[in-house]
Amino acid sequence: MSRRKTTDTGGLLTGGVIVVDKPADMTSAAVVRRIKRLPGINKVGHAGTLDPFATGVLVCPINKGTRLSQFFLHGRKKYAATLKLGTATDTQDHTGNVVFEKPVGSISESVIHDVFSRFIGDHMQFPPAYSALKYNGVPLYRHARNGNIIQKPARAIHISNIEIREICLPDIDFEVECSGGTYIRTLCADIGERLGCGGHLRKLDRMASSCFSRDEAVSLSELEKAKSADQVERYVLSMADALKGMPSYEADEGMEKKVAHGRPLTADDFSGFDNRQEKQPYIKITTPGGRLIAVLVESENKMDYKYCCVFHYN
Repeated sequence: MSRRKTTDTGGLLTGGVIVVDKPADMTSAAVVRRIKRLPGINKVGHAGTLDPFATGVLVCPINKGTRLSQFFLHGRKKYAATLKLGTATDTQDHTGNVVFEKPVGSISESVIHDVFSRFIGDHMQFPPAYSALKYNGVPLYRHARNGNIIQKPARAIHISNIEIREICLPDIDFEVECSGGTYIRTLCADIGERLGCGGHLRKLDRMASSCFSRDEAVSLSELEKAKSADQVERYVLSMADALKGMPSYEADEGMEKKVAHGRPLTADDFSGFDNRQEKQPYIKITTPGGRLIAVLVESENKMDYKYCCVFHYN
């Protein structure tokens, strides 16, 4: 794992992000609970659930950093996955009950490549009935386990790329880059249906989430070796560094005072600065030392800014 560290963080455990390489056979909520036991950590969240059997990048904001979760939830994702053809399950993955089985037969590689390519682009996808989405405050998977199957409306997703890595029927290994909210097991089920034999997700590994990759991730076992707050800090990205790609503005003393008191900020306060060049409505405001003090969003009139969050330090 590698991370950048600003010179004025106010203590990384005040707020930041830990990128975890989630192990298999553990829920995302269980990972959060274990991180919360570490020295100096009182509050933990995660940006984007991974199924228990899945592995890979799980973004976990800590302490004040949990207020930044909104900026990571909808970021792009990259996965390595294995589709097993010929068997459909009620959960669309290998943990579910078999709904039907059908011989795969001799599907040519050209047909497989053609079907996969049809899923690149914008689509409407129905979320699986066995998912963490909620209905009346209760996760869909709990309704489903009680025999009450609830189908949520289809949602817009975008798949920017699919690359088949290996075909060894009935298994197909592939990588996919997609928008947040895309269900890879539903993608597998839909591809299996298109190929006429059904299919389910057999294996899933998240290689990247939002702006974070596995290179920045630490294993849970390594993280839990930390016995002091100083040792935990080694694995924390500062809040400013975690907001990669977001235009940054260094506040002078006058602006710092305005932010501290929640006073309005207008385009005049950002003389010579144009965040629109980077096609971003957001601006992160930092001290000269790099400490994050606020995140702003440009108003519709393009003349002033609204506060998304302000960070006060003791």
